[in-house]
Parts: sequence; structure tokens; C-alpha cells
Amino acid sequence: MTDFVVRPITDDERRPTFDLLGQALHSPQLSDETWAQIGDSWAAPGKFGAFADDRPIGITSGFATTIAVPGGAVLPAAAVDGVGVRADWTRRGVVTALMSAQLNDLAERGTSLACLHASEAVIYGRFGYGIATSGATVRIDHPARLREGAEAGGAVRLLDTGEARAQLPALYQRIGLHRPGMIARPSLWWPIALNRRLSREGGYRVAVHTGPNGEDDAFAMFKSVDQSTAADPERGVLLEVRDLQGANPEAIAALWRFLLSIDLVATVSSRFRPVDEPLSVLLTDPRRARTTEVEDDLWLRLVDVAGALAARTYGPGEPVVFEVDDRLLPANRGRYRVGPDGAGHTDAGADLRLDADTLAMLYLGEWRASTLAQAGRITVVDPAAPARADTLFATGTRPWCGTYF
Repeated sequence: MTDFVVRPITDDERRPTFDLLGQALHSPQLSDETWAQIGDSWAAPGKFGAFADDRPIGITSGFATTIAVPGGAVLPAAAVDGVGVRADWTRRGVVTALMSAQLNDLAERGTSLACLHASEAVIYGRFGYGIATSGATVRIDHPARLREGAEAGGAVRLLDTGEARAQLPALYQRIGLHRPGMIARPSLWWPIALNRRLSREGGYRVAVHTGPNGEDDAFAMFKSVDQSTAADPERGVLLEVRDLQGANPEAIAALWRFLLSIDLVATVSSRFRPVDEPLSVLLTDPRRARTTEVEDDLWLRLVDVAGALAARTYGPGEPVVFEVDDRLLPANRGRYRVGPDGAGHTDAGADLRLDADTLAMLYLGEWRASTLAQAGRITVVDPAAPARADTLFATGTRPWCGTYF
């Protein structure tokens, strides 16, 4: 018997649980002014709290969104945007109870997928989450110029704070979920993403590209970071690009051209860019662009395995039967036939056996089944099956999320 209870939070518990999450993540104490700016983003639905003597000691938060999967389908998903436990209650089963309650609630609601960005990589695999996309940190050193023909014209303009808040939600929606792994940004996402960053303290600015057809088709959020020191007072500014989204490669290239043209900038840097973004070959000098790190980005969880497998498309080749084990959601356990014509339950014998977190790693196409089998994450029954699964799950475009939450 536990000495705490897990239940959905109420509206009155939004601020205490947000403060609890901030403490767990070692964030500065939130002021009333800041809460007024972002509080609407911390809505009670989708949040489960752990309570001892009616005081919050743990929280898991999520909001409803949608996610693009290979083939172009868009599925209902939950973006898990905060998990934390009070320091004196850790290692006592609180996170397990919270995550279990959240996942069972999502399953009852018919949510296909859940996703998160992991603060610690060792935590979420045991809850069925697997690394489903990667992100690259890129640095472009001055002087750097784009090659002729990399972008198709148009114009770039800077928005003031009010314009950015008014225009970016509709622009992101118009850009669309054109890569597997991209998620929709509901209205409650924008206040916490924009209000603090566009404030004087946040220091971010927004540039928008208008295409030759007169329609806005890309935007970038960025800020200047002073790199000068007493030993190097003339060192130029670092331009940190937080969010760069575009409807097509030409519009994205136009924004990179603009960012690289800003005066007194020594380096342009951005984290969690698509690993396959062709930055170096966009430049006249490809050595100006460097990928300094590739790290895990979006972690995915199939809440409804049958529905999620049936929703995406597959490459050509012979079918593969997967036997899936799911400790937290037993309804997902079973064997699934995956082939060019789709996926569904089967009574046929298994070719490959794997857990829910490994299936999540395969789902968007980021990982090859043969690689995961070599790592011991897949039990191989038919030696020919990993190669067949590689072909089935391969995607023409590498998955990418591109949204912080």
C-alpha cells in the first residue's frame, strides 16, 4: 500500500504543480508576473499529480496534439511536457505510478501515440518510450555565403513582439506537418513558447520569409549572445537560432541566407536541426558549417500498437511478423503482421520479438531493425527478417520533430 495517491489535478492545483516541476528541474522560482504570461499554457486536463496529505509531491503533464507518421497520416497524440518528483519523494515509485496512470488514461481516450523530450535517457525506456528522432547541433562560422540558386527569391522581414504573437501560430499551421515526427502546436503551446522568449529578458526576435507568390512560408526565432571577453573584446556575436520552420527547402535556405548576413555576427548556431539538412552543401565554402553534436530528440510511445501500425505506410518487400511485449499496456501484447499492404493482428509465428520501446524506435523510420537486432534489442527468430523489416520501415525523409515542449 502506497502512502500517496495519484489523480488528475484540478484548476486550483495548476500553479503548485508547475512550481513543483520547476523545482524538480532546478528552474528559477517563477514570479507572479511570469505566471500571468504563461499560466494559460499549463491547463489542468492531461495532468496527473501524486499527492501526500493533499500536497503535490509529483506531476506528469501532457497536452493533446497530433503527429505526422510515415505516409502522411496524422494521428492523435499526447505531448508529455513535464515529469517531476519532489526531491524527498524520489526512488519511491512515484514516477512509475504517474506514468502508468497517464498511459492508461491515454489508452482509454483512444490516443494513438505519446511523445516527450527526455531530461534523462535512462528513465523512459521502461515506460515504453524509445528514441524516435535525432537532432543535430550545427554551427556556421563567419564569413559564410549561400551558393547561387539555393533559394528562390522572396523577401525577409522582422516582426515586432505583437506581430509575432499574432502571426506565428497560423504560419506554423500553414507550413504543415511535412516530415514524420512533426507535431501540431495547439493554442495552449504558444504562450509558454513565445511570451517569455519574446520579452525583453528573453531577447528573441522573429524573421519571416515571404515567397515569390506573396505568401509567408517560413520563420526563424533567434537571439544575439555576446561572446566578448576581457581577453577577446572584439569577438563577434553568436546568433542562437531557436526555431526555424519552412514549407519548402527554398524558403528555409532564404532564412539561412538572412541569418548569415546579419552584421557583427561571428557564428550562427542552432540545436535540434534535421540530421539530413544539407547546410554544408548550401554554402560556397562547405567547411564553414559543422555538425558539432547529434543527440536524441523526440521519444515516442505507441499507446495503441495496432492502430498506429495500421496508420503508417510501408516499403516493398516480404511481410514480417513482430511479437510485441508491453508491460504497462497489456492490450498491446501480441503478434502483428507488417507488409507493404499494411499491418494488423495475426496468429502466425513470430519472425522478430521486441518490447514496446524498441518498436517505437522503428516506427518513424529513424532506426533500422538490423541495427537494433545487432544491439540485442530485437530477438531474431527468422535470420532473414531484420533485412525485410529494414525495407518495410524505411522512409524517404528522415523523421524530425522540430518543436520544443
